[in-house]
Amino acid sequence: MIHHKPVMVDEVVSALQPRSGGRYIDCTTGEGGHAEAILGHCDPPARLLGLDLDREAVAVAEGRLSRFRETTTLVETSYVNIADMAAEHGFLPCDGVLFDLGVSSLQLESAYRGFAFSKEATLDMRFGPSVRRSAREIINDTDEESLANLIYRLGEERKSRRIARAIVRARPVETTAELAAVVAKAVGRPSRGRRYTHPATRTFQALRIAVNDELVNVEAGIESAIGILSQGSRLVTISYHSLEDRLVKNLLREEANPADENRSPTLRLITKRVLKPGASEIEANPRSRSAKMRVAERL
Repeated sequence: MIHHKPVMVDEVVSALQPRSGGRYIDCTTGEGGHAEAILGHCDPPARLLGLDLDREAVAVAEGRLSRFRETTTLVETSYVNIADMAAEHGFLPCDGVLFDLGVSSLQLESAYRGFAFSKEATLDMRFGPSVRRSAREIINDTDEESLANLIYRLGEERKSRRIARAIVRARPVETTAELAAVVAKAVGRPSRGRRYTHPATRTFQALRIAVNDELVNVEAGIESAIGILSQGSRLVTISYHSLEDRLVKNLLREEANPADENRSPTLRLITKRVLKPGASEIEANPRSRSAKMRVAERL
């Protein structure tokens, strides 16, 4: 069963402008929602290379994209390897790259993966088996000061020191429910009148980013993607939290307007400001509300 609702599908297709025979790379294929839209946009379809660390997601995508089997290649790998994969599978140069960053519905709804505090599971949070450390190891093996700094930096959680102190006192913390309860007790509930967000949301975000080295990988992946784009082709990114979006924005701006006056720009910004889902999409898919899309074109 396919659970994932891809975000801003029409905007992605409009930005990438896929054409028959064109070569496109979906760096975070997930269950294949965006890939299906890109391939279905033209007849005969474009060629698509789909990358994803998540073995389960790749299996779902294979079924979903089965009618495009002749023009689709799916690989279980990190988008950090985009340049090598593009060279290996004949996608150099490519005509468009998509990054739909963050965690997927499949990962959130698979209780045993340990991404969601609403589902009892061992703390894991790894996108794939090649990821070295789990969230459980970070929670139980990191000293209090380093843990507080991690939660503050990657979760933008102002009560990080209080949370880290509570976690250390409660160790060992083995499950998502245990961690959520510890954080909730340390933080307390939000004041009335504000939209309710679970107190552990930022802590879980910080751990997921740390486990999967997301910010480091996003920077490396986007820089590699820029290098393999053909002239006039598009780079499309969708991010879901401020740290990620800020990183993407700064990377694209630096490529469009280099600080070094001796360096020529490699990109033209298509979106001067971030694009967000419309009200109707947010109503139909509440998880889309935090999506932020940016588009740039290779010079």
